[in-house]
Amino acid sequence: MRGTFRLCLARRNILSSCLVALALVLAAMGGCQGLPKNVANCPITPTPPANLTLVPAAAEPPQAALCGFPLQISAPGNGASVNSPMQLIATATPPDPIYTVRVYVDGFAILYTPKALVNQLLWMANGQHTIEIVAEDVAGYIATASTQLNVVTQESGALNLQDSPNWVSCSAVIIQGVTCAAGLGVAKSSLDLHQTIPSLDGSAAKFSMLGGTHPYSNELYWTPIGGGSNVSHFTYDYWFYIDTGNAPQSLEFDVNQAFGGTRWTWGTQCDFNDTHHWDIWDPAGGVWRSTSIACNDFPSKTWIHVIWQFERVGNQVHYITLSVAGHEYDIDTYYNAQSNWTQEEIDIAFQMDGNWEQEPYSVWLDEVNLYAN
Repeated sequence: MRGTFRLCLARRNILSSCLVALALVLAAMGGCQGLPKNVANCPITPTPPANLTLVPAAAEPPQAALCGFPLQISAPGNGASVNSPMQLIATATPPDPIYTVRVYVDGFAILYTPKALVNQLLWMANGQHTIEIVAEDVAGYIATASTQLNVVTQESGALNLQDSPNWVSCSAVIIQGVTCAAGLGVAKSSLDLHQTIPSLDGSAAKFSMLGGTHPYSNELYWTPIGGGSNVSHFTYDYWFYIDTGNAPQSLEFDVNQAFGGTRWTWGTQCDFNDTHHWDIWDPAGGVWRSTSIACNDFPSKTWIHVIWQFERVGNQVHYITLSVAGHEYDIDTYYNAQSNWTQEEIDIAFQMDGNWEQEPYSVWLDEVNLYAN
């Protein structure tokens, strides 16, 4: 179809009436014989991405438009005064499936998403900023949009994340050859939002491990919150409730921040059946490291309050303190961050690990807040 417009042009000298008919088609249908206008009117043929399973590193400065398709920023309005984190809402309408969407603040990439709809939070310092969005589809067409805004106040962070509609999950692998939740098999799991019982505030998220055919199978859930490079200190504050306290192999709670080719992961897990301690993740080493803090089965059907303090220090993650059910422990441990990472994001994650019987259980999360400054 995309060669049709060139064919139309090659024949334009045959009859002047053809030009009239072509103009009518373009006006009514957006392009030659119904092609999208950006495709029909493109003076060159873009080069499609060579491998759609790979996310390329962000181009800085942002790429220019190439026969761009519709890309609209619906919030905030141009010139708006906003608080940080600020909710960005934008929609791309490409003629082909979307490949990558990136959000830039003052020319620096802070958010990647594979979705055509962006509905995320951006952390920015006070003052004037330029927000740019670059969206590319699988055919290589590129659309851009930008807006100006003024950040006037810093909010505490992102609240009630258990209610996020953006939770996604995977089990052993996320795509062929790429590990997700590890484990020894594929878990069966489900998520139900806005549960009133049990709940602390009337809206909890229920994560269920329904079993599977292989022991030690896991399910990882995560929700993208947004992006930003100016925040470096995080307080991860959450409550959880488990129906069968001795069923999991372990429970994992993580925070991730990525930009500039580096990913800072603060991974934490209560390992009930192996180390019997709280473990923390070494991002560069790619392994769990045990702390001295004991962690055995949590009581069933009881709300447990956990608060982690983290910070990003250069290219290191710093685990500062842990509070469990009102008892605070010093961690004060540093590890190097993960390099060669090509996706920009701030997110939280929760992983359910199956035991040797792959025993079913459910965990409810409530009042899940990520404070950042």
